Amino acid sequence: MHDDRKLVEDRITRVLAERIKPAVYPRFVPLDLAVWNAPGEPVPVAEGLSADYETCSVGYQWGPAWGTSWFRISGTVPGEWAGQTVEAIVDLGFDEKMVGFQCEGLIYRPDGTPVKGLNPRNMWLRLEPSTTDVLFYVEAAANPVLLDYHPFLPTEQGDRLTSSAEPLYRIRAAALAVFDREVWQLVQDIEVLDQLMRELSPDSARKWEILRALERCLDAIDLQDVNGTAAAARDLLVDVLGRPASASEHRIVAIGHSHIDSAWLWPTRETVRKVARTTSNVTNLMDSHPEFLFAMSSAQQLAWIAAHHPRVFERVKAKVEAGQFIPVGGMWVESDTNMPGGEALARQFVHGKRFFADQFGIETEEVWLPDSFGYTAALPQLVALSASKWFLTQKISWNNVNKFPHHTFTWEGLYGTRIFTHFPPADTYNSELSGKELAHAARNFREKGRACVSLVPFGWGDGGGGPTREMLARASRLSDVEGSPRVSIEPPSEFFRRAQAEYPDAPVWVGELYLEFHRGTYTSQAKTKQGNRRSEHLLREAELWSATAAVRVGFEYPHAALDRIWKAVLLNQFHDILPGSSIAWVHREAEETYAAVAAELLEIISAAQQALAGEGTQEIVFNAAPHARDSVPGGGASIVPVFDGPAVSVSESSSGFLLDNGVLRVVVSPAGLLTSVYDIAADREVLAGPANLLQLHPDFPNMWDAWDVDAFYRNTVTELSDVDSVVLEAKEPGRVSLRIRRSFSQSSVSQLVTLRAGGRRVDIDTDVDWHESEKFLKLAFPLDVRADRSASEIQFGHVYRPTHTNTSWDAAKFEICAHRWVHVGEPSYGVALANDSTYGHDITRTAFTTTVRASLLRAPRFPDPRTDHGPHRFRHALVAGASIPDAVREGYRINLPARVVAGSRPVAPLVSVDNPDVVIESVKLADDQSGDVVVRLYESAGGRARTHLTAGFPLSSAVSTDLLEREWREPVSYSVTSDAISLRLRPFQILTLRLSR
Repeated sequence: MHDDRKLVEDRITRVLAERIKPAVYPRFVPLDLAVWNAPGEPVPVAEGLSADYETCSVGYQWGPAWGTSWFRISGTVPGEWAGQTVEAIVDLGFDEKMVGFQCEGLIYRPDGTPVKGLNPRNMWLRLEPSTTDVLFYVEAAANPVLLDYHPFLPTEQGDRLTSSAEPLYRIRAAALAVFDREVWQLVQDIEVLDQLMRELSPDSARKWEILRALERCLDAIDLQDVNGTAAAARDLLVDVLGRPASASEHRIVAIGHSHIDSAWLWPTRETVRKVARTTSNVTNLMDSHPEFLFAMSSAQQLAWIAAHHPRVFERVKAKVEAGQFIPVGGMWVESDTNMPGGEALARQFVHGKRFFADQFGIETEEVWLPDSFGYTAALPQLVALSASKWFLTQKISWNNVNKFPHHTFTWEGLYGTRIFTHFPPADTYNSELSGKELAHAARNFREKGRACVSLVPFGWGDGGGGPTREMLARASRLSDVEGSPRVSIEPPSEFFRRAQAEYPDAPVWVGELYLEFHRGTYTSQAKTKQGNRRSEHLLREAELWSATAAVRVGFEYPHAALDRIWKAVLLNQFHDILPGSSIAWVHREAEETYAAVAAELLEIISAAQQALAGEGTQEIVFNAAPHARDSVPGGGASIVPVFDGPAVSVSESSSGFLLDNGVLRVVVSPAGLLTSVYDIAADREVLAGPANLLQLHPDFPNMWDAWDVDAFYRNTVTELSDVDSVVLEAKEPGRVSLRIRRSFSQSSVSQLVTLRAGGRRVDIDTDVDWHESEKFLKLAFPLDVRADRSASEIQFGHVYRPTHTNTSWDAAKFEICAHRWVHVGEPSYGVALANDSTYGHDITRTAFTTTVRASLLRAPRFPDPRTDHGPHRFRHALVAGASIPDAVREGYRINLPARVVAGSRPVAPLVSVDNPDVVIESVKLADDQSGDVVVRLYESAGGRARTHLTAGFPLSSAVSTDLLEREWREPVSYSVTSDAISLRLRPFQILTLRLSR
């Protein structure tokens, strides 16, 4: 027998598309249309419903980019359709190949009740059986297609300030139609079997059995009377659909989901509407499908629904109560985890989990981050401290060098905390539950023979509308059928319990989950990253000084303002905002938010400091850093005496400028480069070549412009050693500063190099007026240090990474993320580079030289064609003879500048420790407004530490808590002696203490 398989497959494809699917709606009547185009930004629902509408018709062109049009849709159900299922079909101009990323709509009843969304795969509205007269409204959003089919083309459509005013969409359909359920079911039967068949091996008997059954099914269909013959055709598939799966088949737990980026190729204002459309869709679908379960993360998105769409939120709450709508994740947003500071990442859990507990009475236990760009080694400890115990992501499957060796494993973090972790082997968090995806999950699963269950989130994301009734039909048919993994819809928590029970000895992965992709996100959109870093440290100051002033002088602690500001900062840590991978509109708004946040926090800080300093004219210096600085205690304030130490000297010769503070001798060449940093006490040169060297690379990655940096960028480099001027700008007893100016291409740089009295560091302030495209700017420091690894600060500690390329895993980390400092060293000598706002670095080595480079600026053109054009300021400090504790101290110092207030009294720290390796990360008043003082601290050096914590107030008790300030699952009460407690910490341990006055 000849192989006629291809002939049958082609027949299935054509008959399904051209005859059977069209027969789902055998009869149509048109609906009447009227339109009102909202001016400017979206309007309240009441305004949209009461607007003056103009008659229009199918074919109407609507929607300039980011515009909103309201459509009033009306009609009458023909009397002869009585007793039949009727649906309204509305096509706003959808492109079914681009699900999400385009126009969307939300249907409202005349009384303003939201009903469901309109999306490319979800264009229907089921009418109640008794309906005769039809009237509903659609709020339609003309979101421009920015990804298109070429995701890397620069576009001006990414900001309302520059987008086109031309209409983008055309109404394609508005009609009432009879819905033939039997034909629809036939479509689902055929699609499921056809997809399954195509994934089976050519020699499989099961493949041929399905093929012949489908062939007989098609033979039974009268193509001129599909509706009349559908039932008979379905009967021929009953047997082949009813064959049970073998006991050894892979088991897939499916959970409805819709990954909605809180901002990306749209602004946050549009995300508010996206989540309303999707949650309206899924709650509507739950009414007719009680087996349907849907998981949603991001407390922020649910908070938006509560604030902007309270009727939708009430439906969500009802479905949560019914167990169908399942909050997951426990974070305020699905944040980036590489760049948020330690306290900020803790607050993601605090605000997220508290929202779920307050609104739904739910303690989420799984951390849900399917799309973030790599995962910090600090995360497992924070997961555990938030009273969570499982972790899910999919993104590591995007690695472009090394395939991750596990799908289910135990992840051990920096502190040693272990978290049960799963990567869905379907390699998607937007599954359609297609045969291809499910077969891939089963084939790809790396735990075969040890475990047999995996998770798959299914549903269209990012404005696609979430799960569809077709997906639920696939899940039902694939629950137990031969040749396919067995599919069951279950809550994520049930999956994790089952997976952990069947795989109790899962392998352990230690350290960060580094994503070998999207490395450019450590640098893109510098202003967003600077705004985040500054906001984090201003929040530290505001909480510290407000708490201190509240305890000492009765200052009113600004609970509500700090709560609101934290949430604004946490939102902008979303994994497409802080990484710099969103449209111009998003980053413009982020910059505005950070400016407003800074202004408000500075007012809070100033008011608290003034209350503490009192009235007077003396200069009171406040130090918010956790370590003492220039005679000022960490977390306190002092009257600093006039400088009377040895002055910094400076001289000029043909070799340039020589700066000397008795600790370091620094030579700045006529080209403005550091040619020598000599450590006098150590009697050694720090540099191995010209440093403070700006280097420019071409930057045109193979994919994903704002996201990626590809290793070949290093093949071409331009050293910016030409100088416009080098002049002595400041010569004071306590410091000497040189001003260096350069110009290149369309841009210019001004640097201030400063050596201060008694310091072991060279401060470098860099101002760049940046007007490049597709370029990458680095600041290089070749160091006379032989180091085969570097240390980089992360949240609540640091990680070591290789500086060599012994393995492909080592080589793949050619761009790394660090917070306030990086450090390289030999056993007896090290050097640190501290910064105030940059995250991207690369560190390379030769036999005796280690070169540290800070990534300053990139210039990708997609999705923002003018990324980072304009002025920027960066601060770095090169610290000679630095240990890890020195690096920690200098990192805080450069990010928390001293503040001077006129007053009359010094301020003792509210809380202090006597071991510099133990760092006080935050001091605040308890969120429950009890007046308790909450202190979060950690061991920073990577060793065990003992310390005495002293409270600057009468202390009655001290207990350990979780991140949410609740008594810890294994509570420790500390003995209080003279308002102090003794603590022991393991390496990198985070400890949250609640101190009662």
